[in-house]
Amino acid sequence: MLFTTWNEPPLFFAFFPANNSYPSILGDLLSSGLGVNGMLWATSPAATEVETHVMDWLVEMMGLPEAFRSTSTGGGVIQDTASSASLVALIAARERATGGRSNAAGVEGGRLVAYTSTQAHSSIEKDARIAGIGSDNLRAVEVDAAFAMRPERLAELIAADKAAGRVPFCVCATVGTTSADGVDPVAEIGKICREHGIWLHVDAAMAGTAALCPEFRWVTDGFEYADSYVFNPHKWMMTNFDCSAFFVRDRRSLISALSIVPEYLRNTASDAGTVIDYRDWQIPLGRRFRALKLWFVIRAYGVSGLQDVVRRHVALAREFASWVEADADFEVANRVPLSLVCFRHKGGDAVNQAILDGANASGRMYLTHTRIDDRLTLRLSIGNQRTQREHVEAAWATVREMAAKAAYSE
Repeated sequence: MLFTTWNEPPLFFAFFPANNSYPSILGDLLSSGLGVNGMLWATSPAATEVETHVMDWLVEMMGLPEAFRSTSTGGGVIQDTASSASLVALIAARERATGGRSNAAGVEGGRLVAYTSTQAHSSIEKDARIAGIGSDNLRAVEVDAAFAMRPERLAELIAADKAAGRVPFCVCATVGTTSADGVDPVAEIGKICREHGIWLHVDAAMAGTAALCPEFRWVTDGFEYADSYVFNPHKWMMTNFDCSAFFVRDRRSLISALSIVPEYLRNTASDAGTVIDYRDWQIPLGRRFRALKLWFVIRAYGVSGLQDVVRRHVALAREFASWVEADADFEVANRVPLSLVCFRHKGGDAVNQAILDGANASGRMYLTHTRIDDRLTLRLSIGNQRTQREHVEAAWATVREMAAKAAYSE
């Protein structure tokens, strides 16, 4: 059958998934065939209007703040990745903090300071470098036992920087960290940001899709304080890469930071100020018609169909965690809020490395690892559309088999 291997096999449990589906493939094929360049409303009104409507659908489907709707002060745009979205957020935050005074000689004399947790994605540091802030001006805030940013420590760092004459301007909170699915307390962080006039960006690249389900909508707690937000439909929402949904509360800072209008781009619609030109919401000028594949997915699955996928994956992850907890030789190393289980053999790093190497070399499954409490820890991420209970059972059987081999070889 055509497209029988459209994405990772069902025993792909590494990293986070990069998902896909038939509707997404068809939408992408159509988009490629049309060859649309959606940089301006004038170059493709349909591409712009579909994207605006789809992003507004997501606000409604996930219970996001009304300020993220296009009819409000903000709006949504599809970026290629969460890395790019977070860079755009950082630049918009810099624009607001400096009033547009950033220059090549240095951003506010090197006084601007940003904050994120020690568990945040590495792209945040890369974005700080690209935006001219620099790694030295990105503070890594300690986390608690649940791998969540400690708000009291954030407040202390902000106070110290302000006392030293620096300008705190952006905090990046994470909902669903890559390493262990830690969830930062966004509401508490947001209150601190409001107090100091700091831009709050929330990265929920993988976990954000869970907000489709009312019972998991705790992932959006505190978003009323967020100035910008990103999650990736290409991770857990059956939409092929690349498709990253980015929302901003007040689009003026974003557009002010990124809009340059040479004569050759001027047109009647843009000059009238009555249309959205998404080129001003991203780093590149040109842009693909990504919204079409997301539109296909939403219309094909429906909200209930997408909810079923999320619920099934979370249930499988919790069942796998229960098997680990019932085995005296293993332990669960995270709280398993959604679909990521971090676990390890109690025999130590060497045994866990042997399990990881053996499982991956077997060709039956694919796992990756992290380090928690400075101990090598295995990660099992469930997010593939075709993954069923039988596949998770097979993965657990393989892990136990490799653990037995490691014990035998000692």
